[in-house]
Amino acid sequence: MIEVMDQRDGKIWLDGQMVEWRQARPHVLSHALHYASSVFEGERAYGGHVFRLRQHTARLKRSAELLDFEIPWSVEAIEAATRQVVQANDIVDGYIRPIAWRGTNNALGVSAAGTSVHLAIAAWRWPEYFSADAKLQGIRLTWAEWKRPAPDTAPSQSKAAGLYMIATMAKDRALKAGFDDALMLDWRGNVAEATGANAFFVIDGELHTPAADCFLSGITRGAVIELARARGIAVHERAIAPDELANAQEMFLTGTAAELTPVRELAQHRFQVGQVTRQLMEDFAKLVRTEPAQEAAQLAA
Repeated sequence: MIEVMDQRDGKIWLDGQMVEWRQARPHVLSHALHYASSVFEGERAYGGHVFRLRQHTARLKRSAELLDFEIPWSVEAIEAATRQVVQANDIVDGYIRPIAWRGTNNALGVSAAGTSVHLAIAAWRWPEYFSADAKLQGIRLTWAEWKRPAPDTAPSQSKAAGLYMIATMAKDRALKAGFDDALMLDWRGNVAEATGANAFFVIDGELHTPAADCFLSGITRGAVIELARARGIAVHERAIAPDELANAQEMFLTGTAAELTPVRELAQHRFQVGQVTRQLMEDFAKLVRTEPAQEAAQLAA
């Protein structure tokens, strides 16, 4: 039986206190619920340790700053709370979701002046986003109807909840049409990203990925670029026009939830789950197991 998210058992860290999972609720008149003034992160635990926790926590703080509010806990305090949540819920391999939002003030309107700021951190077991078969065979994508907005029309470098509205719509429409996800263009008509993951293409043995100038450069994206360069694979971060995809032999997505997931189909384009993709999948699987454990050992020393 599938558990509804608000009816699970466990603990959630909320504003400095560990509370029962089912009791972790904001007020219905919170500014964030009405005006999307919230930011969040998606993190993964492997072997009980969170992959690149410092980068995620720093980005959470930065995302809030870009929305003109400050999370009233330090990076170190948020990291400690995250580890506490992982331990309290007995998470070995799982997903962590910190979210910060504007609460209530003495009025409810577009202005957020005087609102309280809240932070919650939840963690749950979640070994896979796409199925094991999908990762072996590659997933199927369609084009999204919605485009990523220009950076002067939205705070695109913030992981802000409001920026995911069109991603939700694109994802749901893709699923209803029988696809696994959708690929979005940017406001110029260039390739941008999937609904919750960055995109890579292999062209003649080299990696090409859209320049992240109107969407987030994911932490997993950065790790994969590091791994590719360590292998001597050239990486090009650039504008990619849709018609260039005919030249790509391989395609894959990267993200905290997606990890590294190959794509076999995008509209009329077909891709192989080829050598470059398989090698980077293997390298990434090793990295997420070894790097967090090494960081944990250093903290304990």
